[in-house]
Amino acid sequence: MSRTLTYREALREGLDEELARDPNVVIMGEEVAQYNGAYKVTEGLWKKWGDKRVVDTPISEAGFIGMGIGASMLGVRPVMELMFWSFHSVAFDQLVNNAACVRYMSGGLCHCPIVVRGPANGGTNVGATHSHIPEGLFAAFPGLKVCAPATPADVKGLIKAAIRDNDPVYVMENTLLYGNSGEVPDPADGDHVVPLGVADVKREGSDISLIAHGRSVLHALKAAETLQDEHGIHAEVLDLRSIRPLDVEAIVKTVKKTNRVVLIDESKPFGGVAAMVTTIIMENAFDHLDAPVQRVCSIDAPAIYSPHIENEQLPSPRRIIEKVLKMA
Repeated sequence: MSRTLTYREALREGLDEELARDPNVVIMGEEVAQYNGAYKVTEGLWKKWGDKRVVDTPISEAGFIGMGIGASMLGVRPVMELMFWSFHSVAFDQLVNNAACVRYMSGGLCHCPIVVRGPANGGTNVGATHSHIPEGLFAAFPGLKVCAPATPADVKGLIKAAIRDNDPVYVMENTLLYGNSGEVPDPADGDHVVPLGVADVKREGSDISLIAHGRSVLHALKAAETLQDEHGIHAEVLDLRSIRPLDVEAIVKTVKKTNRVVLIDESKPFGGVAAMVTTIIMENAFDHLDAPVQRVCSIDAPAIYSPHIENEQLPSPRRIIEKVLKMA
């Protein structure tokens, strides 16, 4: 059995279930309690769980992320909300130097089971300083895990897996997905957990593979539908879901199946997730390629404030289709 929930509702349900399952789980961040969260993800949780489990913090990312890391080393499992992942830069030392390194530098004696979550996307016309997509940046640091859920079912399953993980997990959401609806398994049917590091084929195909994560998965699915209806091209859509660890086996499998690949990645092209996936394909499936790997990323400039121009800057079904047709 499943129910239709929005992305926001599914995420909230996952948080609520983990608060009930483990008394060490706490939620912290700016306006997550009485105000119900800047994006209403935590709506009702403070009223249900109280001041000690859902905690408002000062407007200081360096301060409350550092506090959460320290708490996690002492047995708490904090879920920290960033109002924008763009604000990571003021807490970079905590997020990278501390969280990523403590387990290694302590010889495995100290764990850092912290989750940091919040929006990491463009497309909302809030300017360059509020529109960063840093999953590739954080995935570059050993010790960190990163995921970017695209659907309500996946965001619920991945947030639960992230909270239970003994390493720092950074969950990159997209504000444009919060209102999207989808089928989510009913809690009565069992614990819905999506393992980190496992990709998912969202659409079967035989002619070309579209590999994406986050909101770009929806663009890929829309493009695949048009390619089949208007051009007779059957595209497979692979949702990475987890950026680190990456599901190398699933990536190689889809390449061997279709022999052509377009990678869709909302981050910038230089050193992004798509660049890493391209390397994986070249190292593990080069002989199976019938054409060079292609990418559809955000145009390489700071996020543009103008709505019409920003829409052109980001990946879209039209840009994906144009790229595929050039490969045909």
